Amino acid sequence: MRDFSNHAPTRGEGRDVEITGIETCVVEGNFEWNLVRVHTDAGVTGLGESYRGGGVVEVMEYMEEFLVGENPLDVERLFRRMVQETSGHGGTTGKVVTAASGIEIALWDAAGKILGVPTYQLLGGKYRDSVRIYCDCHAGEAFELEHGYHAAHDEDAYSVEAYAEEAKRVADMGFTALKFDLDQPFDNHPDPYNGRVGNAAIQRKVDTVDAIREAIGYEIDLAFDIHWDYSMDSAKRIANELEPYDLMWLEDVVPPENMDAQREVNRATDTPLATGENRFRVHEFKELLYDFGVDVVTPDPSTCGGLAESKAIASRAEENYIAFSPHNVCSPVGTVACVHLGAVVPNFDTLEYHALEVDWWDDMLVRDEPLIQEGYIDVPETPGLGIELDEDVVSEHLLDPGTMFG
Repeated sequence: MRDFSNHAPTRGEGRDVEITGIETCVVEGNFEWNLVRVHTDAGVTGLGESYRGGGVVEVMEYMEEFLVGENPLDVERLFRRMVQETSGHGGTTGKVVTAASGIEIALWDAAGKILGVPTYQLLGGKYRDSVRIYCDCHAGEAFELEHGYHAAHDEDAYSVEAYAEEAKRVADMGFTALKFDLDQPFDNHPDPYNGRVGNAAIQRKVDTVDAIREAIGYEIDLAFDIHWDYSMDSAKRIANELEPYDLMWLEDVVPPENMDAQREVNRATDTPLATGENRFRVHEFKELLYDFGVDVVTPDPSTCGGLAESKAIASRAEENYIAFSPHNVCSPVGTVACVHLGAVVPNFDTLEYHALEVDWWDDMLVRDEPLIQEGYIDVPETPGLGIELDEDVVSEHLLDPGTMFG
């Protein structure tokens, strides 16, 4: 078995540093946000976030045993050590890679603080001073989440008017790009299982998109997510019907397991297609990118392997002239990590914001003004990720009260 422990211990002054511990907590927002701190003997703590959901913090805590004593500056080597040490636990994919992703982000934060530079500088330097944000919107109560999973409301909650009103409201907040969920209960008639969509349901989608375009015009970029729900023929029909509306993209059109089906839908339509959030590490993106199964690739850095792995995915996308727009449902911690990534990727397009309904989202950070300003987030210039948690706010929203980082 490969050994990714430290076999190159020679360090310059001030860089002979060790990890002393790892702590986790889960914040209950519109999703369960898995936060992690990496402590060092330099008096510096790195902050990171793994993708939502159960079981992740336990894996991060498991990794503490072999990470303590390691040098936190060796971020990419330590990511490979996390993958290798957990290979028998499914460590090349899934929640184990998700856990490693959050720790990797925390290591970049710690490394930046130790060396006195922003994380983006360690990732290669920046192309842009601010990162454009697209807002994931909801229509009324139609897409509220319960315990992190989707629970459909009554069909009358999915009114065309609700979509249009919400689009206008969010555009007036300064966002220049919006995304809506377009998979609806109407899709399940006459059968909820086979993924085929009837004429009435397709027309309902067209009417919804038309109403939103009428409300916001064409200067606002507009995307839709349909969450892998459809058979290939229905995916093609939906994509083709939406071609007149000049979408930024249509996301997750068919189940993700079959790359050939994804490619066939992409070849059948002029509507740009996006996918990638449930793939892990650069290897799982190979066919998607090199077989041109996608127009915009959307990996989630907090689940696919962290910032360096996401940058590797972006580089392969750039080889094929494919835009890179990370999926992001994180708290401000993971979001700012993605902002640093967006700064360093030349083919970066826009970053997701998925917490419009969380009125205390900004309060999680110690800062004087909202993180998002007129649809953009400025790239921090202070060391590491450049953020500080407001621990009082975080403690008020813990999934398990009293578990604030141990």
